[in-house]
Amino acid sequence: MIDIAVLGIGVLGPGLANWAGGQALLRETSTWQRQPTLVPPPDRLPATERRRAGTVVKASIVVADQAVAAAGADASRLATVFTSSTGDPANCHLLCEALAAPARLVSPTRFTNSVHNAAAGYWHIATRSQLPSTSLAAFDASFAAGLLEAAAQCLSARSPVLLVACDVPYPEPLHSVRPLADVFALALVLAPPGGAGRRLRLEVLADAAATPCSDAGLEDLRRTIPAARALPLLQALARGDAAALVLEGLPGLALRLQLDAAV
Repeated sequence: MIDIAVLGIGVLGPGLANWAGGQALLRETSTWQRQPTLVPPPDRLPATERRRAGTVVKASIVVADQAVAAAGADASRLATVFTSSTGDPANCHLLCEALAAPARLVSPTRFTNSVHNAAAGYWHIATRSQLPSTSLAAFDASFAAGLLEAAAQCLSARSPVLLVACDVPYPEPLHSVRPLADVFALALVLAPPGGAGRRLRLEVLADAAATPCSDAGLEDLRRTIPAARALPLLQALARGDAAALVLEGLPGLALRLQLDAAV
């Protein structure tokens, strides 16, 4: 079992503009209303970089800044784990269009943003961080895989780690094959136990049923956006109560979470 603490949280999704306001909505779901996700321009990026960056980069940096500010951490002193099932779907679509055209001309900016660690690259350049960074994908289990990786790194290095998860819808025709409901992103600053923060314990299980959201609208998000698999954990963090949860893992596996009550 891996034992860590949650120091800071960020969120952006349908009807959830940030953790400061979203915490109350997740705690009392009758006040939450599903609205399309509006991704604000990340203040940390210069104007030129904001124009070049795709939605997955912008949303990832917005929630990362929320979590770092809430934790009172120095962004340049945090190792990172970025996890995404989708990467940058719009950029992927445009690259495919370019390669299908007779000239087959690929924009250098498009190529730069095509790598799966693009969001991590923008973040570490903007924060001037030279600490380690991992970018991964695990289909619908991407959040659970990212959380497990970040927790393991946190304990191994005995230092805080920033976890960022983000998924973005595909344009057609890819959307018909892999439909995602909307943009959803979250970030957690994790630290070794023994200090501030909510204590969280993780354990890998054989396949087990994932914990659903009690609200039907949030449950629809959880099922249709891989990053939103984190919603039961976010709800438990918002409510402040102790909770036992199961997150969907890779085939044949699941991730059990034990969250202590807030003190």
